[in-house]
Amino acid sequence: MPDHLIDIVPRSFDVIGSKQKAVAIVEFPEGLEGHRKLIAEAIMRVQRNIVSVLAKSSAREGEFRTRELDLIAGDPDTEVLHKESRCVYRLDPRTVYFSPRESMERIRIASAVKDGEEVLVMFSGVGPFPICIAKRHGDVRATAVELNPHAHNYCIENVHLNRVADRIEPLLGDVRVVCKRLYRRYDRILMPLPKGAYKFLDIAVPLLKDGGVLNFYHWAPADDLYGEAESLVSQAFVREGRGVEFVDHVRVSQYSPRYWKVRIDAKARPT
Repeated sequence: MPDHLIDIVPRSFDVIGSKQKAVAIVEFPEGLEGHRKLIAEAIMRVQRNIVSVLAKSSAREGEFRTRELDLIAGDPDTEVLHKESRCVYRLDPRTVYFSPRESMERIRIASAVKDGEEVLVMFSGVGPFPICIAKRHGDVRATAVELNPHAHNYCIENVHLNRVADRIEPLLGDVRVVCKRLYRRYDRILMPLPKGAYKFLDIAVPLLKDGGVLNFYHWAPADDLYGEAESLVSQAFVREGRGVEFVDHVRVSQYSPRYWKVRIDAKARPT
């Protein structure tokens, strides 16, 4: 490669999979269009378990929160078994949303869950949150709602792979439709959809038990990480005639130099 391009070669990338088979997802900056395959082949030589290199070619968009990923080099079969925190997830990053960078966030949530809780996970994807919770709490029951049929099918398979099928109920469909038919309240509701979760607060808040916890995710500017999220959640509780107490604020991951993915935890006050 020309010397003047070396400085812009990506130094980091996401790896999804296991020691036996993994895929790398790389964000190539402008200027490397003619060198992407060379870089991809170098990645596979250095990390032998990486059998496919994918390039981000769009933002996450659409109702399934997926992005276009172009195969730059390697095996076109990009389905993998991803292992983390004593859990295993089968998935294809070209058809579903999954972030390996949020493994610690999944552990944080699972650690916060109390024994015996009933948990609702909206936008549950291939099941990482409910599965991580169920692996740590043998008496927790979780409902997982997902719109993407590819992710839903993987979730069904993953709850069996992790031997927690007796404690997790995967449901396919729109949160707005499916959750209205649940007819029960939950000790904890997770909303791990930072772009747009606030649009479903009118569904989540009525389903939360008194004293229950809402784990709400949101995109936030670096100069005001939690203000907008707190306002959106407070307004949702007021509309339902319920009180709310904010019990935690967490910076989950940095999206860009100016924006973060954040989580606020809100407890429903008894009415």
